[in-house]
Amino acid sequence: MSESAASLAEFRAFRERMNQIILDAGNLTINRFFALDGRAYEPGALGTKTKEMLGLVSSMVLRCDDCITYHIVRCREEGVSDQEFLDIFAVGLVVGGSIVIPHLRRAMARLEELPATRSGAP
Repeated sequence: MSESAASLAEFRAFRERMNQIILDAGNLTINRFFALDGRAYEPGALGTKTKEMLGLVSSMVLRCDDCITYHIVRCREEGVSDQEFLDIFAVGLVVGGSIVIPHLRRAMARLEELPATRSGAP
């Protein structure tokens, strides 16, 4: 396993473990926020794929590497192609400015860790 693949696996394991600990703590406000976050990405007037792409742009502009990683994984699961990722990254860069460049580098590195979307995917 490559160093980068191990880091993605570690990210996933840490995120899942800590989310469970946080939710098990039973704080009503935190649990409701987590539920709201999950529901925001359900299909509505916009589909889940579009919402995940919006989440990725927002995460880039806000410069949150954990959020960027999460949304890259979710976008790939929703069938976002490499060319679509480049458009997403371009929007994030234009909106966020040059300070987004280090996050763009890390986003590209994360994207390399994931298998490509097959052509014709939804």
